[in-house]
Amino acid sequence: MSRAAKLDLRVFQQELATRLASKTAAQVESSRLGLSCAGENWLIRLADASEVIAVPSIASVPLTKPWFMGVANIRGNLYTVVDFARFMGLESNLKDSNAGQARLVVFGPRTGDLRAGIVVQRVLGLRNVTELAPVAMQQDALPWYGQRWMDANGGAWQEIDLARLAQDAAFLQAGL
Repeated sequence: MSRAAKLDLRVFQQELATRLASKTAAQVESSRLGLSCAGENWLIRLADASEVIAVPSIASVPLTKPWFMGVANIRGNLYTVVDFARFMGLESNLKDSNAGQARLVVFGPRTGDLRAGIVVQRVLGLRNVTELAPVAMQQDALPWYGQRWMDANGGAWQEIDLARLAQDAAFLQAGL
């Protein structure tokens, strides 16, 4: 990874921290982190993610499902890494020319003791749910889906509850 990419991510995280510090608790609660993965838009609560980092080196693990990328050493701790698109049964394009925009969303303390993260294609920045319209949940919604939203341009956003995902049997069973 180039030094410029590391600096850009550091600047992004510092700007995000500065913006969050200036917001009230209500504003933070209505803020979600927007993600793009497999052509779909996703939202997560800020409390669900401890950090968003460039995808680190990942050691593969044999006899695991195709969506399980392996383990990564993040500041001296091992974290499991999941390709979110492949976990969802969607086509992953992490090997495309846009792979440099991929990010690892590391689960936060609200998700329990699970040291894990999901790789997404891009981070889209903060979204305020007060600017989105809630829509009815799909009948086939997964148990860890949160509210579904629609933006002013007609774009759909699916909220993910990482705490519930961290307890999902399918997510926890990476072995073949």
